[in-house]
Amino acid sequence: MRDNDRPTPTARSTAADGTPQPGDVRPIGVFDSGVGGLTVARALMDLLPDERLTYVGDTAWGPYGPRPLDAVRERARSIVDWLASQDAKLVVAACNTATAAAFSQDPIATTVPVEGVVTPAVRTAVRATRTGEIGVIGTVGTIRSRAYEQAVAAASPEVRVHARACPDFVDFAERGRTTDPGVRAAATEALAPLRDAGVDTLILGCTHYPLLTGVIGHVMGPDVLLVSSAEETARRVFGRLVDEGLDARAPQHVPHRFVVSGDGAVFRGLASRFLGPRLADVGDAAAVMTTGLQLPEPVGGTA
Repeated sequence: MRDNDRPTPTARSTAADGTPQPGDVRPIGVFDSGVGGLTVARALMDLLPDERLTYVGDTAWGPYGPRPLDAVRERARSIVDWLASQDAKLVVAACNTATAAAFSQDPIATTVPVEGVVTPAVRTAVRATRTGEIGVIGTVGTIRSRAYEQAVAAASPEVRVHARACPDFVDFAERGRTTDPGVRAAATEALAPLRDAGVDTLILGCTHYPLLTGVIGHVMGPDVLLVSSAEETARRVFGRLVDEGLDARAPQHVPHRFVVSGDGAVFRGLASRFLGPRLADVGDAAAVMTTGLQLPEPVGGTA
């Protein structure tokens, strides 16, 4: 199922005389269990203003964190297949739980390249750490998968990882609670084991968490570097598109698309917290938004 009004994709190339040819104008697919992946979308919009996104917010089936990883894996497969049917040239799994379940140690087979959010953050953290003690915070599903420990071990076996599930942080981010005393107290308690472990680098292993960098940074202290999986993934996508000749290379006068499996009004309301200055990109003039995306229910889909 393809949009008839989509531009014809043309891979970047160079003519015999060295003249650059038009780039690849197909959209970048991005998906998440809901709104957290909008932090990745926002970073992509900032770094790649010529590109257009097709964003899937799986709000009818999310959050993924508490669900069985096998079920998340099958749901991710369905979403990637759908994005491929929409001519996505590359898909970003803008969800740590989905990345851990479907694109880390045993990646699913896909017909379109997929970039997850685990490896880019790990590469940056391993390069940055001075003491070899790295912390990771994420949802229960992400931490349970041990995807970050496995990725760090592959990148630098001598680095130690201290992982901590912080599920309350998702609720804080979606409710816009980022500075009040209750959030500060909860963050202090949740992050205490990582402070005690002496980590000098902390990976924000959930795409909701960049909204809480103020309180997380305050609790951890100025000597701890925070690594955002959202921002590092956007940088990785930038490099990959350029290196592989998949970048658009010129402004496109077509809107971003936001496709939601659940309630569009709820999604639009929460988007204001995650897109910030980019909120106009889900406005009528800058985006097309549709709701009710139908995807197969995975076997064992309940928690």
